[in-house]
Amino acid sequence: MDLREGCKPKGRCGMNRKIAIAIALLVPFLAGNARAEGSRFILMSSTIAPIDAGIVAALEDAFEKETGITVRHVGAGTGETLDIARKGSIDLVLVHAKSLEEKFVAEGFGTERIDLMYNDFVLMGPESDPASIRGMKHAPPAMKKIAEKGALFVTRGDMSGTHVAELGLWEKAGVKPSGSWYRVYEKGALGNGPTLRYADQVEAYTIMDRATLLTMKKEIKLVVLVEKCPDLLNYISLIPVNPKKFSRVNYEDAMVFVKWLTSPEKGQRIKGTSVRMSMESRCSFRTQRSGARRRRAKRPRSERPNQPLDDPLTFAPTFRPTPLSSLNPPATFLTRKPFWVSILYPI
Repeated sequence: MDLREGCKPKGRCGMNRKIAIAIALLVPFLAGNARAEGSRFILMSSTIAPIDAGIVAALEDAFEKETGITVRHVGAGTGETLDIARKGSIDLVLVHAKSLEEKFVAEGFGTERIDLMYNDFVLMGPESDPASIRGMKHAPPAMKKIAEKGALFVTRGDMSGTHVAELGLWEKAGVKPSGSWYRVYEKGALGNGPTLRYADQVEAYTIMDRATLLTMKKEIKLVVLVEKCPDLLNYISLIPVNPKKFSRVNYEDAMVFVKWLTSPEKGQRIKGTSVRMSMESRCSFRTQRSGARRRRAKRPRSERPNQPLDDPLTFAPTFRPTPLSSLNPPATFLTRKPFWVSILYPI
């Protein structure tokens, strides 16, 4: 019997710090039992947004069906996710805070950063927009105006990927946020969903990932005020835990999973499944440059509709995400709750 079955309910598994620590202490024992029984088993720690979106469960299920290797996950903010991995309790992490990821690898806990997918953040606020930032083209100047006006801003404050991205925007704006207008949500570690709900209740500005917004837009009154600027791109990466640091990690199978996830014919194109597709959502998956991809790149830019940036390659020097709809047949996902997939940067 696989004792780590309970680590990943088929859906979101957000945690506060106490739960994260408990899991970090328990997982090595459970992992040892699972591997002692001879099963092929990977435990991944993931940032919460891809879990909420249904992507993680869909990819795990398809991979297990094809390879027979079981994958389970625990969910937390990026900071806590990396802290769990620092205890050697995890085989693979899925996170979205480049500075924290680079530090994790530099310290020897991870082997390398592998870009997998991306979406974007949006700057949201009340319809009344007391800081008058609606329609601004760049997020940092808008954040500066919020600070100057002393308009209420809600932050997760938990060193999650979303919080780290927000801090980066404040830094670019030349602002060190503090004071009564800058409110740390005490339950921010539970994820973007609860944070957005709280910001909506107090009519505050906040930084939010688009997937969470689309999931909750019928529940809230906050509106998107600033979007589609380079500073708001949100890259999500894989990092295998270093087997030289922790001999018990299942590095071999983790790399099989990584190779599968980044393959245009595997993780990038899940066959025989279905999902509701919508032009509202914003997610793209990493693929290698194929001949078809190069042919598409030769099209004049004027023929590439709705291109919000001059060139996505500028912001992703190690890879160029390919929109889901450009795959033939289109990539699709089977999820336990609806997830709407479409294009962030059509090419």
